[in-house]
Amino acid sequence: MRKVVAGALDVCCVLVFVAIGRSSHDEAASVTGFLNTAWPFLAGLAAGWAVLRAWRRRPDAVVPVGIGVWLSTVAVGMVLRVVSGQGIAFTFVLVALVFLGLVLLGWRGVARGAVALRGDKPERV
Repeated sequence: MRKVVAGALDVCCVLVFVAIGRSSHDEAASVTGFLNTAWPFLAGLAAGWAVLRAWRRRPDAVVPVGIGVWLSTVAVGMVLRVVSGQGIAFTFVLVALVFLGLVLLGWRGVARGAVALRGDKPERV
């Protein structure tokens, strides 16, 4: 169950990033536009999970899964945007790095802190 929740939280983080970005640029609220913006980052997220085999580790751990998933989401997402003709700007890369870093690592840090406060031992895989 922990793996499903971790994956769902990661997807939600990417979708929130896309929603905020599209809203801040007054882009139309069409589903196709949203999906067109989201798919490169969701593919980057999936690539990170696959390369790290996150489901076989502790997917809620900041290191190495959180950092690897974060960097993969941004790097692969940006490459796919360029390849698909969507383009990128330096400031967009910085915003993506910061925002996705905060949310993808942030929820993991909060989860670890909550486990520590409860006195539970982290699940070993």
